Amino acid sequence: MKKANWVAISVAALTLVACATSPLGRRQLLLMPAAQMDQMGLTAYSQLKQQTPLSTNQAQISYVRCVSNALTATLDGGQTWEINLFEDPTANAFALPGGFMGVHTGLLRVAQNQHQLAAVVGHEIGHVLAQHSNERVSIESATSTGLQLLQVLAGEESPQKQMVFAALGVGAQFGVSMPFSRKHEAEADLIGLEMMAKAGFDPRQAVSLWENMGAAGGKAPPEFMSTHPSNDTRIKGLSGYMPKVLPYYEQALAAGRVPKCS
Repeated sequence: MKKANWVAISVAALTLVACATSPLGRRQLLLMPAAQMDQMGLTAYSQLKQQTPLSTNQAQISYVRCVSNALTATLDGGQTWEINLFEDPTANAFALPGGFMGVHTGLLRVAQNQHQLAAVVGHEIGHVLAQHSNERVSIESATSTGLQLLQVLAGEESPQKQMVFAALGVGAQFGVSMPFSRKHEAEADLIGLEMMAKAGFDPRQAVSLWENMGAAGGKAPPEFMSTHPSNDTRIKGLSGYMPKVLPYYEQALAAGRVPKCS
């Protein structure tokens, strides 16, 4: 009985310590230290660079870094970011704890200008700012210590390793990238929208981007079959948030923050 009480007290204390708030005010439970998440991000990113070839197209690399750097320049904290363009035909991008970012070459065929590319990159940075990976890895840490998770991530291929990759937002299971939850996706959309507006990218282009995504994706499955919001739901959420971020865009233009990435 005493042991059970001690366990209950320990869990309650851990929960109090781990409570946090996302950039949009949502309550979160974060069990993993930031330094450990950064190390996991580095480990995963190093492996991704070994598994997927990096682009050698210097014009495209400069373009991606121009957009990404304009976005990260709006952030506080002095975090440095490693940004690479990966040779991958899928229209995708990702960002990892610790300041690691990747854009797939396939995304450049769907994001038709710097503003649309900023919408995707801002969304991915939004996942990091809101510590969505920490939330998901925290579920794993309920049964594994942080050290064990790092060992699994650095070890041989296994279902456990795939699970940790998925929690970080870059995992794959049965060849399909594991998405963040609808809650996380919607939150990252709004954080990214605000970030791109402050950087001087036109936030209205985010709607155009997701219209392009819808056209490129063909006939998408019903929304209830996926944790991702449907394009229509996503566009509705972005449009509803637009009145809040357009003033940031106007302020950026007035201050001379006009990215010229091409």
